Amino acid sequence: MVFSSNIFLFMFLPAVLGIYYISKNELRNIIFLLASLFFYAWAEPSYIWIIILSIVINYLAGLLMGRTDKISVKRLILTAGILLNILLLFYFKYYDFVVSSINRVFDSNISLKNIALPVGISFYTFSGLSYIIDVYMGKAEAQKNPMNIALYISMFPKLVQGPIVKFKDVENQLHDRRVTAEGFAEGIRRFVFGLSKKVLLANQLGSVAGEIFGDNPLANSVSTAWLGAILYTLQLYFDFSGYSDMAIGLGKMFGFDFMENFNYPYISKSISEFWRRWHISLGAWFREYVYIPLGGNRRGNVYVNLFIVFLLTGIWHGASWNFIIWGIWHGIFMLIERFVKKHKKTQEESKNVFLSFFKWAYTSLAVIVGWVMFNSPGMSYAWDYIKVMFGMENPQPKFSIMWYLDFKLIILIIVAVIACLPVKNQVLKLKIFKNDTVRIVAGNIYTALLLIVSLMFMMTDTYNAFIYFKF
Repeated sequence: MVFSSNIFLFMFLPAVLGIYYISKNELRNIIFLLASLFFYAWAEPSYIWIIILSIVINYLAGLLMGRTDKISVKRLILTAGILLNILLLFYFKYYDFVVSSINRVFDSNISLKNIALPVGISFYTFSGLSYIIDVYMGKAEAQKNPMNIALYISMFPKLVQGPIVKFKDVENQLHDRRVTAEGFAEGIRRFVFGLSKKVLLANQLGSVAGEIFGDNPLANSVSTAWLGAILYTLQLYFDFSGYSDMAIGLGKMFGFDFMENFNYPYISKSISEFWRRWHISLGAWFREYVYIPLGGNRRGNVYVNLFIVFLLTGIWHGASWNFIIWGIWHGIFMLIERFVKKHKKTQEESKNVFLSFFKWAYTSLAVIVGWVMFNSPGMSYAWDYIKVMFGMENPQPKFSIMWYLDFKLIILIIVAVIACLPVKNQVLKLKIFKNDTVRIVAGNIYTALLLIVSLMFMMTDTYNAFIYFKF
């Protein structure tokens, strides 16, 4: 069940909201928890036990740490909890990848288990880890009520694709939250905005990107290869940020405030800035639970610490060498930028327009090439595709770029590029929108139009899967 499906929009969500709001406050967590488990079971009925096991592991680890004052015992419990979480994630996500890699290197024949990847396991595993680490560090209180941990890990708005919410950020909301009419309306607006990103942009761009990437890279011309890479770059942003917007909006409808996950990443002028704007919750998680414990900027070798973080970032994204290389690719740029910044004579930001454009172009190029690796079935495919892009291969194109680049797609690309920019912030600065009534009425009309058009597209779309569902 995806957020942009008819069954979610017209059956599941209205039913859950209706039952939730006619119930007493003390029953709402139970209702929200049952709805979340049902939501997960709808996608993975045979794997519901995995998320329940994750809940049990983290609840018991936190409870046991809360019952002792001995640091050595707490450290032992934390270590056990971390290992159990990682083993659960490793078995379902990485076992076959590791075994197949061993088979290739040592020419062995260890049988694969062909394990299906449980939906959202990367996200809810990180949620569980943040809880037990925060309890150990004294940043969160150990929960005696298992329902609090169960709801925190499984709440359906952020369950499958994040944002990755830390327990300490929602701890108080689990016990005490209320929804105002204004907050609920903001939740609806945010959800519709995300839905339109997904349905009107990501799905449309993705259908063409899928055609181009679905063929042999050598069957594309240079221009077609670039078109596919750019379309996927736009698709991924609107797909993932659209889901995050919907998750944040749903959270507001139930009284939860989740952190922002995207902040116009494609205007970045460095890879460092890109990662401050892209998948913000993942970057914050790695910074707090990996980078800083490794020593961060203060202890050890900062370059080694950064490299480890981005190696793990690649591994987290998928059990394939192309994801690992993608993580290393970004890590290398981070190291170079860190070195250059450290050895600059001045830290003042240049006002030179040409230099600013060059920084943006360099960042965009690095990101686009990285997304080609990210979207490829393996590094061999990615390398062939990149060679075609840069004219290092003699392709045998089946179609010219105009086979794909019709008038509709050109308009979609223009709209998508504009939507990647903080245009909304500038529009709201216009004199007409300084009037509260005008701003609210215009916003409501805009939201209604987006919803109507999105629903029309939903009725005819065949492509509707979220990219990050497979992570």
